[in-house]
Amino acid sequence: MIYSVDIQITAPVNDTEVTDRVRDAITNLFPDADVEFQHGELLAEAHSMDHFSEQLHRQEILDTARGEFFGDLRDDTFSFALKKQPAFEGVVNFAVGNPDELGDIQVRVRVDEPDAESFVDHVAPPTEEGKPVADDA
Repeated sequence: MIYSVDIQITAPVNDTEVTDRVRDAITNLFPDADVEFQHGELLAEAHSMDHFSEQLHRQEILDTARGEFFGDLRDDTFSFALKKQPAFEGVVNFAVGNPDELGDIQVRVRVDEPDAESFVDHVAPPTEEGKPVADDA
């Protein structure tokens, strides 16, 4: 299945932060992101969540990810926030509750093809006892 998605990523860059480190936090999770600096924040665009999905599998946080994605699903779009420091280390850590004093990485995913629910299932498949459920079961 071919997925057509537009991913917009924004991250504030505070005076105390090194822009390149914030850029690395984005590209460590979204390696194909095209990142540019504008007005005190980094704006990035990507068209794949493959690496992000691999990281969710590796960290075994598919259920958490599904909760985040479906919790903010509006039509063909879902959004979530990530903590910068773990992202800099290539680790997915959803920002829930109190925002980080450095500001979180905001991710907005718009799915053109096929639909948002199918794309979420692709990125973070349903699990049974914490393990992905096979498609051919």
